[in-house]
Amino acid sequence: MKKMVSISWFMGVLLLGAYAEGVPEVPSRVSEDVDTSYAFGMVIGSDLKQTGLTFNYNAFVRGLKESLEDKETRFTMDDAVLKVQTAFMAALAKRAEENRQKEQAFLEENRKKPGVSLTPSGLQYEIIVEGSGQKPKGDDMVRVNYKGTLTDGTVFDSSYSRGEPAEFPLDAVIPGWTEGIQLMSEGGFYRLYVPSKLAYGEQGAGSTIPPYSTLIFEVELLSILEDPEAGLEETGEAPEEEALEDTGIAE
Repeated sequence: MKKMVSISWFMGVLLLGAYAEGVPEVPSRVSEDVDTSYAFGMVIGSDLKQTGLTFNYNAFVRGLKESLEDKETRFTMDDAVLKVQTAFMAALAKRAEENRQKEQAFLEENRKKPGVSLTPSGLQYEIIVEGSGQKPKGDDMVRVNYKGTLTDGTVFDSSYSRGEPAEFPLDAVIPGWTEGIQLMSEGGFYRLYVPSKLAYGEQGAGSTIPPYSTLIFEVELLSILEDPEAGLEETGEAPEEEALEDTGIAE
């Protein structure tokens, strides 16, 4: 599937363009070629939808057809790529600014809610259950259960769904986690509102976490691990490289 997505993204980057109209219906399951072509259209469309651009389908299909059939095209390939890149960068900048404004509004409103506290860095948090054990230090290894969501409720990461707690050193995660977990005592259950400047900033993280995203984490601090090197494999691979793989908390 990764190959298919990369192909669709490459084609999408070359074919970004104008504005939406209609396109003729394609009969379902006429042939394997039709099914495959339809599948390519679905995957490319899904990728292009994320740009926020609108399209003239007739012009899109014409550009695709003329390029595939080696016919004379309206632009040279260099000019087409430049036009695509310009439109793509403008769309990204527009979406990033919209996200920045949404984040600012969310954080300003959220800090007014009863029970929400604010740190000097801008981290917001709620104490759901106060712990009674020790508080970790910034380089301690901790064991936690957590769920991470975007402000619209989309879950992007969860130790609960993986069926086991996560273990990691606090100096190997995003700044909002390094700070937030140190507020907690063992046995505590907090909700952390991590602004993008303490997470993934204006870049976001892949297709899962958009630019300027405040991340909301529900976190249980189960324990502080005595040995920071616990879990080190014979290969010499550091535990954080394993524990943080494919999570939404890695630096």
